[in-house]
Amino acid sequence: MTLQYSSGVHKIASWSHITNAHPLPGPGIISGLASVGKPLGRGLLLLAEMSSAGNLATGQYTETAVEMARKDRDFVIGFISMRRLGNDDEDFLVLTPGVGLESKGDAMGQQYRTPSEVIKDSECDVIIVGRGIYKVKGEENIRNEAEKYRQQGWQAYKERLA
Repeated sequence: MTLQYSSGVHKIASWSHITNAHPLPGPGIISGLASVGKPLGRGLLLLAEMSSAGNLATGQYTETAVEMARKDRDFVIGFISMRRLGNDDEDFLVLTPGVGLESKGDAMGQQYRTPSEVIKDSECDVIIVGRGIYKVKGEENIRNEAEKYRQQGWQAYKERLA
């Protein structure tokens, strides 16, 4: 993993300022990536929770991800998760997948929540939108759809702060 991150075909650390990783392999995933990323000023997000029904990233797995992040705060900057993790005084970033405006789910178990549910109710910082944007066809339509998400996300953030 360290070689993939530092060299290999893509040389990820040379261009990606933030990378994500599953903590499943244990703390070695963090120390390995940090050995390359820290000197370059990079950061890591741990995948602590997922938006699909029946996923295994719950309970003790999630708690362990938070503990691992706390031990390497100068490299782990946050989580991919469904809600704010950690204590109120911790400033981990929270990026949340499974954001959609029209659908609540699909036949494959993906579950969607609105930008308001994610930002206001779950106190997340960044929404991750996939199908909600790429399902539309045409460059202008994609731009318009992305703008809808941006506007609703920003509105939810302002309401959360109020």
